[in-house]
Amino acid sequence: MFSEKYILVLPMLAVSAALISCSSLRQYSEIASMPGQLSISLPEDEELDMPEDEISMSVVDSSRASADGPLILNAIRDSETGEMTATDVISASKVVARFRNIAERLGSVSFSFDVTVPEALISSGFQLRFSPELEALDDTLALEPVFITGAGYRKRQLRGYERYRAFLESIVTDSTEFIRIEQLETFLERYFPETFAMRNDSSIVPEPLAENFFGVNQKLALEHYTMHERKRRNAMKIENKEQYFNKFVKSPIENNVRLDTVMSPGDGSLVYRYSHTMSSSPGLRKLAVSLRGTVHKDGEQVLEMPSPEKLTFYVSSLSSLADDTPRYLFKIVDRVVTDNTAAFLDFDHGSTVLDTLRPGNASELARIRKCFADIYSRRDMVLDSIIVTASCSPEGSVEFNARLAEGRALSVKKYVLDRVAELDVDLVKSESRPENWEYFRTLVANDTVLKPSSKEAILRLAAEKDKDYAESRMASMPEYRYLREKVYPRLRTVNFSFHMHRPDVKKDTVHTKVLDTVYMKGLDALKNLDYKTAASILSPYRDYNAALAMASSGYDDTALSILSGLKESGAKVDYLCAILLARAGEYGLAAESFRRSVRKDPAMVHRANLDPELSDIVKKEEIN
Repeated sequence: MFSEKYILVLPMLAVSAALISCSSLRQYSEIASMPGQLSISLPEDEELDMPEDEISMSVVDSSRASADGPLILNAIRDSETGEMTATDVISASKVVARFRNIAERLGSVSFSFDVTVPEALISSGFQLRFSPELEALDDTLALEPVFITGAGYRKRQLRGYERYRAFLESIVTDSTEFIRIEQLETFLERYFPETFAMRNDSSIVPEPLAENFFGVNQKLALEHYTMHERKRRNAMKIENKEQYFNKFVKSPIENNVRLDTVMSPGDGSLVYRYSHTMSSSPGLRKLAVSLRGTVHKDGEQVLEMPSPEKLTFYVSSLSSLADDTPRYLFKIVDRVVTDNTAAFLDFDHGSTVLDTLRPGNASELARIRKCFADIYSRRDMVLDSIIVTASCSPEGSVEFNARLAEGRALSVKKYVLDRVAELDVDLVKSESRPENWEYFRTLVANDTVLKPSSKEAILRLAAEKDKDYAESRMASMPEYRYLREKVYPRLRTVNFSFHMHRPDVKKDTVHTKVLDTVYMKGLDALKNLDYKTAASILSPYRDYNAALAMASSGYDDTALSILSGLKESGAKVDYLCAILLARAGEYGLAAESFRRSVRKDPAMVHRANLDPELSDIVKKEEIN
């Protein structure tokens, strides 16, 4: 039975638990009823125009973290380096933001936004977790989260780690701790004096005896004096370390977070500057940042805060300065056009019959039929004639090969007329070339197997006027088998010559202007931030867009060299020169070039606000 004092205590504990629960519910309700208080924001416009030496801001120094979290420091901008330098510790964080635009440079883009957490959201027993998300190019990327931890919450976190550390220290690592050593030694001294005598030095024990130190009785003695239950409990601790960690540490301190700072109610609100740098991608024009906030107690999410409205960043890059003027090429158009294709058709030795079922012949004839279909599908051309020319290899006499080539040409002509219904019979003509010695000389000269001396001898024979004599002499050479098996088959061809004319062209030749598609492809790559492709395509043109592609890729010297060689200098040329000179540290020359650009196009003044290389020059030089 419970004593009277325990009977009195139990209702008090129940009342206390109810009060604590009601207090937490009130806090949840208060947080949930504060829509719009958590915010992400861009800088105020009026703050952007403040003199740089008057700007100060508060920063969070995560590198000087203590057990309670990182310090929040007051900071000013160093006039020499431009970096924020901490000055003293303050109790709250107030940020005066200083950034204008998101400028893409050398394939990277950086942006910043402010996370504002009002004091009313900060409770000692809660942890606030803010998870920014970045939307770019139809993809969503989770950024590193920001944690605001209450002092009481952090205290419980650290207490959990202390309890887990105490648990780890309770695990026994020395197996002898589970043996009652004194009692075991007494037993050995009484019943196994030899073993007991050598308990400190076993080096003098012969190997056979050492193997039998613990006979059956001695093993039983060791088992008897081992504390098995304690050993089992220790093994269970080792096996269930992860479960014990989850039991003691209900809310682990996260490492993969941007900030985990400790604040107590009364410290004031927190405005945290969140900065992120990412690689740019072709087509990147816009970024959107959203924020999700949750409230946690003892590691469990108890509330999700209303998400503030998204922030949108528009990416400014040098590619927007590209000159969109189309580039043309002058092209000579002939009225009469001739197209050729050759087919390697295999005939039986000495035969003029075309075997269409042979695998090699079938594929070649299918390709020829497609060529005819393509010719007839063209609306800008009229077909005048088709000449089918067959040729043979040098075996046999020239007279025989002439008849053979003529017969093969007629055989292929008949095949074409039978298969292409819309083809006028009068348009197709057949010709023959008995032995294609010209092509034979080309094949031998470019052959990689024949020795140079053999090539010279064969080419000398091929130049003979009497071709039958030449072929008979080659037949006696050791290289003849190679010629018959590897070279001669390539001479047995059927050539198709398509003669056409353009009906809308009256003169023999016309000079016309056509779009330079290669150049326009490079320009599209430049505008889509694909600088590597743009630079490789545009660099041979050495014009303004080529210089812009080089500057966007980081090849500043090459870009300046191209710009200096241009005959005409417009506003964009002077502006790009100003950027490149500023990058090189030639600020005086950069200012002069920028002034020339503004005189030619006053709108370039506003453009300079988008480019960090020139925004400071505009302020210092007071260029309007």
